[in-house]
Amino acid sequence: MTIHEIRNILAKDKPTIGTWLQFPSADVAEIMAKSGYDWVACDMEHGSFGPSILPNIFRAIEVGGAVPFARLPIANKVAIKAALEAGAQGLIFPMIESGAQLEEAIDLATYPGQDSWRVAGKHAQEYRGVGYCRANDFGKHFDEYRKRITPEIFLVAQVEHIRAVENIDKIIAHPRLDAIMVGPYDLSGSMGITGNFESKEFTEAIATIRKACLRRKVPMGTHIVLPNPDELAAQIKAGARFIAYGIDTVFLWKSAERPEI
Repeated sequence: MTIHEIRNILAKDKPTIGTWLQFPSADVAEIMAKSGYDWVACDMEHGSFGPSILPNIFRAIEVGGAVPFARLPIANKVAIKAALEAGAQGLIFPMIESGAQLEEAIDLATYPGQDSWRVAGKHAQEYRGVGYCRANDFGKHFDEYRKRITPEIFLVAQVEHIRAVENIDKIIAHPRLDAIMVGPYDLSGSMGITGNFESKEFTEAIATIRKACLRRKVPMGTHIVLPNPDELAAQIKAGARFIAYGIDTVFLWKSAERPEI
């Protein structure tokens, strides 16, 4: 699977399904990548991933045939640079609550001269730092990486707060945004109803996001934390197109629990 293939899937209005990692294990990453997912995301916010382990995790995901993504701990310069230079081909920005916040994050993931969406004469305050790194084979393929790969890096904004719902039209208006992903637990928590996904308030918030994404033709996604094939089918039927299914830790404890005898 490649980023180009993922974009082709979405262009056909079909779902792309990935999964989530919290264990800092290349072996686990390879197993998850070989389990049929399009992409595998390292959860750098709640998982145990430091910068030094990321290259091996991303290599394992690539060996497994999936695309390496990183869900950043925070959408700042240090975290974005570390993930991209280690070889992430997709970034999931957490807790995006405004169009301005998203624009800053995308600027930090973009090399100078790769922001053709901007109004002529306007420039970003900061861009991604330029240098040799694992992503460009430590300089051997620097030009190819800069010209061909970086413009295709897949960029996702997580909608995880009611303030983001209130600003959803400005968030999804960014022309470089590839998809959004609802963080259901954080979103419901910001509304004072943590985990109550059937409540009227939560379903109305989701409906607001869905309608906005349909208007702008931006793929909407979610994270199905507790893996359930029926829930996956329901989310796809409801229009979700960028879906994270399960977590390595959850897959383990759900399968490893001692049976009653």
